[in-house]
Amino acid sequence: MPDLPELVASFTAALRDAGIDVGPDRGRGFARALTLLAPTTTRELRYCALATLVSSREQIEPFDAVFRAVFGGGPADHGARRGQAGDPARPLPDAVPARVPGIRRPSADGPGRDPGARPREAAVPVAASPLDRLANRDFADLSAEELARLSEVMRTMVLRTPARPSRRHRSARHGTRVDVRRTLSGSRRTGGQPLRLRRFVPRTRPRDLVVLCDISGSMEPYARAMLQLLFCAARATHAEVFTFATRLTRLTPVLRRSGPYDALARAGRAAPDWSGGTRIGECLAEFNERFGRRGMAHGAVVAIVSDGWDTGRPADLATHMARLSRVAHRVVWVNPRSASPRYRPLVAGMAAALPYCDTVVSGHDLAALDDFAAALSAPRHRRW
Repeated sequence: MPDLPELVASFTAALRDAGIDVGPDRGRGFARALTLLAPTTTRELRYCALATLVSSREQIEPFDAVFRAVFGGGPADHGARRGQAGDPARPLPDAVPARVPGIRRPSADGPGRDPGARPREAAVPVAASPLDRLANRDFADLSAEELARLSEVMRTMVLRTPARPSRRHRSARHGTRVDVRRTLSGSRRTGGQPLRLRRFVPRTRPRDLVVLCDISGSMEPYARAMLQLLFCAARATHAEVFTFATRLTRLTPVLRRSGPYDALARAGRAAPDWSGGTRIGECLAEFNERFGRRGMAHGAVVAIVSDGWDTGRPADLATHMARLSRVAHRVVWVNPRSASPRYRPLVAGMAAALPYCDTVVSGHDLAALDDFAAALSAPRHRRW
């Protein structure tokens, strides 16, 4: 099976050879469409490529020529553009040497094929890429190279938080409040009589996202994956990222200045307690005192990534979690150990923090990160 980046690179290179301007941004969009939709026929594959790689009607004809040459499908005439399937068995022309390795196309003289029968669509095994095979593997079982390959998918993930009312407002025809200033200003045109009431509604903006990631020895493989995800999404969501083990370290400036390849290396140098012990209560107390009281956690969505192993007193952790939950909009705890069906929150630190969490998710593999993203955007609801 072809590697997904290799498939996208080969096809976009063939399009550029045909005179279609396809840049890296369109290639990333095509790869994301293949990952999300997982097309199984040439028609579905053509729709994905057409929606992400073509920018004008003049490019459709050369696009279809390259598509038929590479994948063996696509419309062959005007009637096919109205929804009929084209001929998937057209051989590869000598003028287009580009070919995506691993994509098999049925031959015109294959067994059981009637020469007079109507052409059918060919199955395209695009979804079975190495990234798909890594999607359900535990982060702790991945090598550094495999984890780096997952960054291609992590860059497409969007971490959204619920909206909150802003102090600013915008005009609205059916607003709930009257804009007195604009109403009086408009009354000058009608002799001082406010014949039309101007209304407004408050603007909304996403809530802040704060992530505290445990980098102790038991959480080291999961911490690397979560920091990689946060690096890919921090610039879009303006997230604040902290790490903790025996001390609290703010990594937001490091992640924003680093490139995608040296972010984890710089994070390791910035956090000297990497793979050390765990003092969740003390680190949470430091966060509340230095950052939470200044407003960073007020009304924010706070995510704590930890397995709950703590060498401190559980009562102290419960006290600081209660204080955090009173100011935060939502507290999400990410515990990779909870993925096991036999998991029970019996660890003292986890048991002490659980009553103050709105939800607990695993986040142990790429597929489970969808639950993490959904938990961040969900409304406040204390489940315990």
